[in-house]
Amino acid sequence: MARITLEDLERLGEEPEDGGDSEDDQEEQGRLFAHWEAVASTHRVSLPRDMAGPIAQMARHSQAREPVPYVSLSQHGKCEEAAYEERQYPAGKWACVTKGEPVYEQSISMSFMKLMRYICKENSVGCYLGMTVPVLNEIHLTKDETELEREVVTAYYLPAEFQQNPPVPMDPEIHITERAPLRVITRVFYGMTTEETILREISLFWELLGSTDTVLRETYIVASYENPSIPQRRNEIWFICRAE
Repeated sequence: MARITLEDLERLGEEPEDGGDSEDDQEEQGRLFAHWEAVASTHRVSLPRDMAGPIAQMARHSQAREPVPYVSLSQHGKCEEAAYEERQYPAGKWACVTKGEPVYEQSISMSFMKLMRYICKENSVGCYLGMTVPVLNEIHLTKDETELEREVVTAYYLPAEFQQNPPVPMDPEIHITERAPLRVITRVFYGMTTEETILREISLFWELLGSTDTVLRETYIVASYENPSIPQRRNEIWFICRAE
């Protein structure tokens, strides 16, 4: 999400098309980089200078995002704030990075920077692949369920045109994974995604669901949809249903 995740891009507007070495192009690229650098610093992540190109490229394509496909199985609740939804996601290929930094925000920020490079050009076809949403962050709780484990898996769904033949990543830390069909119960929440807010949302969701053994208790997914500069941005917490 650095958090740099996805989409610190929308409010920054469209970047000119390729071929711009003009002073205006360079100034805009510098402005984009400075903004992302400021966002990264709030999450204790250093933004490498070589991220300027991917940042500018994703800004150009910020309105073109392909949703990860799913089927809605059921919806519950009378108001949006308390509602949750059960969904079925099909099997598919994802580009995944695993990090175990001291702070959750650092792990997802560093992973997504790697995925950005892969999406933009550092792949075997050498072109922009296209953005999909949401980006998933798979997390695990400690045995006492009071903290997050360090290791976080950040996953980007390959666009439909690359599902059959995914471009090979140039970064050896990025792995293309065929993920099995996934059934989840999801609930929207808004705002920052930190360890504190995630643990709170998990607890609130358990209160809403009540006692059940149909979902996992140790593994969850945080789905990121929106620009991290938006204070009340949209996220989802996913409870993973046990295999039947």
